[in-house]
Amino acid sequence: MGDIESKKDEMKGRMKEAAGDMMDDDELKREGKADRIGGTVKEKANEVVDKAKDVIDRDR
Repeated sequence: MGDIESKKDEMKGRMKEAAGDMMDDDELKREGKADRIGGTVKEKANEVVDKAKDVIDRDR
């Protein structure tokens, strides 16, 4: 589920960046970049959690 949310944030950010580019709106471009980076951070955090769970399960 987290993976879907992170991908959604990345896509939303890319769309905002593109719209900001087309409309020459720097604020919208910044919002898009922030959304995209937030999605990437969520994705990486989910990867860390998954790896931690694998290590815990392997040690049981």
